[in-house]
Amino acid sequence: MEFLPIFLDIKGQPCLVVGGGTTAERKVGSLLRAGAAVRVVSPTLTAPLARRLAAGEIRHDARPFAAADIADNRFVIAATDDRAVNRSIAELARAAQIPVNVSDDPHACTFLLPSIVDRSPVVVAISTGKASPVLARLLRTRLESLIPAGYGRLGELCARYRERVKARFSDPRDRRRFWDRVLEGAVAERIFAGQFAEAEAVIERELAPGASETDMGEVYLVGAGPGDPDLLTFRALRLMQQADVVVYDRLVAEPILAMTRRDARRIYVGKQRNHHAMRQEEINRLLADLAKEGHRVLRLKGGDPFIFGRGGEEIDTLAAEGVPFQVVPGITAAAGCASYTGIPLTHRDHAQSVTFVTGHLKDGTMNLNWPALAQPHQTVVFYMGLAGLPIIAEQLIAHGVSPEMPVALIQQGTTHLQRVYSGTLATIVEQVAADPPEPPTLIIVGEVVSLREKLSWFNPPDMPLTGATAQIDEA
Repeated sequence: MEFLPIFLDIKGQPCLVVGGGTTAERKVGSLLRAGAAVRVVSPTLTAPLARRLAAGEIRHDARPFAAADIADNRFVIAATDDRAVNRSIAELARAAQIPVNVSDDPHACTFLLPSIVDRSPVVVAISTGKASPVLARLLRTRLESLIPAGYGRLGELCARYRERVKARFSDPRDRRRFWDRVLEGAVAERIFAGQFAEAEAVIERELAPGASETDMGEVYLVGAGPGDPDLLTFRALRLMQQADVVVYDRLVAEPILAMTRRDARRIYVGKQRNHHAMRQEEINRLLADLAKEGHRVLRLKGGDPFIFGRGGEEIDTLAAEGVPFQVVPGITAAAGCASYTGIPLTHRDHAQSVTFVTGHLKDGTMNLNWPALAQPHQTVVFYMGLAGLPIIAEQLIAHGVSPEMPVALIQQGTTHLQRVYSGTLATIVEQVAADPPEPPTLIIVGEVVSLREKLSWFNPPDMPLTGATAQIDEA
């Protein structure tokens, strides 16, 4: 270890920055966030530094650096665009035993300013020593996505309760177990979800004399998106990796399921046409029972849980049972599949509205508001409508939609198995009969489908299926 990692309290301490360019600008920002009293020595300042000066945030000596500037500083930063001047500043600071940082010259530094992930009071500093500042910034970017802003609020909560916890638990091992439950359980999750009052209520219960170490669990209703794991949200991934029970649907892609905890118990509750692994009422009951047993339950659904995912029914039961839950939205299939096929769902020249419709058949018919779905200048997206495709085409034409209206069927959208069938209302049924797609397949009807050939980016060029207008894309 070439440098000692250390966090310094520099509130109100005099710190000198020599230079008034963009590099100095970044350094000044870091110092001010730490509460330093910053003096900048430079003939000129960038516009942002000038604004800081006008706001009274910094002092400025509008002249070149002089040796006397070194004295009486907690530390010095040399950030001019002249390497020789920076080196002379470093030598003067070393002689005065004042720590010095030299921009873009790590060998002249006695300390380095790390890349920072700031979730105050939680701060993560990353340094590669003298190896590569670019690598440090890359690592910081990765960590930014893994450390939610809620960790700062969680740190503030810990600070407020620290002394009470010490008074409540005299044994350090008991304190450690308490903080483990808080930081990995219900309190942390409520903080991350913005439920601050609920978080404090839980920690108060934990601190009550005679409190049990086994608390009510929680249900995470998480949208897994349309299939591509890269489309998961940061919060979804975090909850997926901490739940100890996973209740998942048929439409959850295997690569996404593999991102859950390896030791988590998995329960399949998927539904297919005419075959349900578990009735919806049983799923609702299962989620509540598992949480009451103290489990952190991940209810993982394809797409978004509130768009034809029955998420509302599930949390209705949880709310009635007093079970804590949170909902994490996912990219719904319509948005994901349309984006990955180059079909904008709305477009000023083609569609001013978009409608999502479930295509489930009931008693051989589809009870939909066909006159509303046949209105011009809109895009209609049918979920679960593959079996009802002949009815969809027939009814839209019967209610006034042109037989030449473009249609696209997207099978396993956003994944490497994506296939796109395109045609018109008049031709699509016969086209797909030659090579039927398999669920999950999404149907998009509207003028915007005509833009796919120009805007498609995820698939190779079109391949003919049958007929002059038939097209199929395969990843």
